[in-house]
This record gives sequence, structure tokens and C-alpha cells, in this order.
Amino acid sequence: MPRATNSPASRKRRKRMLAKAKGFRGFRSKKYRFAKDAVRKAMTYAYRDRKNHKRTFRALWIQRINAACRSRGITYSRFMEGLKSLGIELDRKVMSDIAIHDDHAFDGLVDQAKSALDKKKASS
Repeated sequence: MPRATNSPASRKRRKRMLAKAKGFRGFRSKKYRFAKDAVRKAMTYAYRDRKNHKRTFRALWIQRINAACRSRGITYSRFMEGLKSLGIELDRKVMSDIAIHDDHAFDGLVDQAKSALDKKKASS
């Protein structure tokens, strides 16, 4: 009796892997043996970098807020302390966007934070 190799399933599995490797250079997109390693590595990087993406954007937003605060005479940490004492809960993405696009609104936030810090300092 001939050996059964389940050829249709094997071919489908290989085609699926080569489809994921589309756009890779050289043998990495043409040969199954190289494509499976390249795809596995690419998926590992994609998983890791979905986490890094969030981290790097948060750092960018903090840098932007810090630059906007320093141009108005207050540091980032003191600004955030003032907002926290007031109970203003805007996330950093929104504050960064306000700092870039709406100077008047950001000036208002900075003024509120400064007054809250002054009040906190006077009470202690």
C-alpha cells in the first residue's frame, strides 16, 4: 500500500506560510524552508513591538508636554502635580495634542496648575 502524505493539507500549509512571507527579499519569500523562519521571526518582532509602540508614544507625548510647559515657566512634573491636586484627569495623549494645536487652552491648564501649586504651598 502506498504511503499517504496528506498532500493537500501540506500544500495548503506551505502556501499559507509563503503568503505571509510575501514582500520579503530573495529566498525568504520563495522557499518554504527560509520563509517559515522569516515569518516566525517577523511575528515575534511584531508582538514585541506592539508593546514598544505604546511605550515610545507615551515618551513622545511627555516630551511634548514638557517642552510646552517649560516655555511657560513650569516643569512637567510640577505641572502634573498641580493638575493632579485639582483633580484634572486628562491623559498625556490629549494634553500633548492640546499643547500642539491649542495654545490658549494649554495656557489655561498651566495657569490652573500654577495656582493650585501656590495654594498648596501656602497651606503647608
